[in-house]
Amino acid sequence: MKKVTLLAFVILMLLPMTIYAQDDVVELVMGSWRTEDIEQWEAMIALFEAENPNIKVIFEPTLNTEYNTQIQTLLSAGEGPDLITCRPFDTTLLWYQDLNGLADISDLPGLENFSDVALGAWSTDDGSATYCVPMATVIHGFIYNVEIFDELGLEEPRTESEFFAVLDAIQEAGITPLAISTKDAWTITTMGFNNLWPNFCDGENTRLAMLSGEAKHTDDCFVNTFESVQRWADYMPDGFQSIGYADTQQMFPLGLAAIYPAGSWEIPLFNSIADFEMGAFRPYQPDDRAPEDCWIDDHVDIAVGMNANTDHPEEARIFLEWLTTQEFAQAFFNNQPGFFPLGQHELEAPDDPLAAAFLSWRSECGSTIRLWDQRLRRDPENDGYAVTRDNMPLLMNGELTPQEIAQIAQDRMDSWYVPGE
Repeated sequence: MKKVTLLAFVILMLLPMTIYAQDDVVELVMGSWRTEDIEQWEAMIALFEAENPNIKVIFEPTLNTEYNTQIQTLLSAGEGPDLITCRPFDTTLLWYQDLNGLADISDLPGLENFSDVALGAWSTDDGSATYCVPMATVIHGFIYNVEIFDELGLEEPRTESEFFAVLDAIQEAGITPLAISTKDAWTITTMGFNNLWPNFCDGENTRLAMLSGEAKHTDDCFVNTFESVQRWADYMPDGFQSIGYADTQQMFPLGLAAIYPAGSWEIPLFNSIADFEMGAFRPYQPDDRAPEDCWIDDHVDIAVGMNANTDHPEEARIFLEWLTTQEFAQAFFNNQPGFFPLGQHELEAPDDPLAAAFLSWRSECGSTIRLWDQRLRRDPENDGYAVTRDNMPLLMNGELTPQEIAQIAQDRMDSWYVPGE
């Protein structure tokens, strides 16, 4: 009898250990460049973990300026987070194709919820492999201080001349018109040039012509775009050359400038700081362009893939599959105003008025993406974006003319890019 009791006791002691082993929680680390999204991702991850209690996802973002380099270094060493937030096109194509750092997820259930355009930003050139789940686009435009506009009797500009007339009126009132700078040169390139060129250059039609070699940086429409952005210098903060991106992110919502040339991704931050009403107007058009013939930069921006060397591929795929669902798309829409889901789901409209304004432009205008991101950034020293970015401060300082920066960009592209290859 004692032996039976002892045996039963041993079994009872071992049983909880067996159950615990079976129910052991797997932790997945998710890397991102969005340090400002910690609270939002924690809210979304909580929904996933409620349905998948054995999987814990830890969101660990890195500074946006350091993210690419850090992830590339880690993947080169066969390391890195289990889940990797993916920028579009060539950056993550390199991680998949050259570093073997991202897993092929072409067979992931749920990818059928995305269009070919959405998948194309995170697939090989021939479409044979997809390596990230598309999440969202961002839209370019201008966010403005409604109180300042109302006080000065200003209306949202639609044309180039109207835009500069608004800037003149704001400046005459002793207010800094534009919260943008050049210390972090990508900002004037992204929120300046990429904001404007679609309306100056017939949008997607010209972007595709650039890929085929039929369009050049030196075409009049691109030169005119550079010229229009260069005019902004007279309306930017004093000492804009030494002011960083993070500074302008504070300047506008604190009421120190009237207009912020923006990507819609700024909306959550501005909502958390500004104590005044904000509005948004779409990128202005050349005066001779018909109002209905408008374009916006609706850029495929963010996705998530799986580290090919993760120790937990099954759990990572479960999370990625959840990212393809209606539940996630709506949660993302609700928690990330200014990011617009790419999945083909019916979603409730955003409550945020700024997000609703940006989103409304899709029904008014044609959509394209940033000029260089597809195939035109494959030479790290001579790609169109890097060359333009590095020379934009010189343009804004008056050290280069619009014609000169366009010629430099085209010459450097011609040194390596062969259309069709």
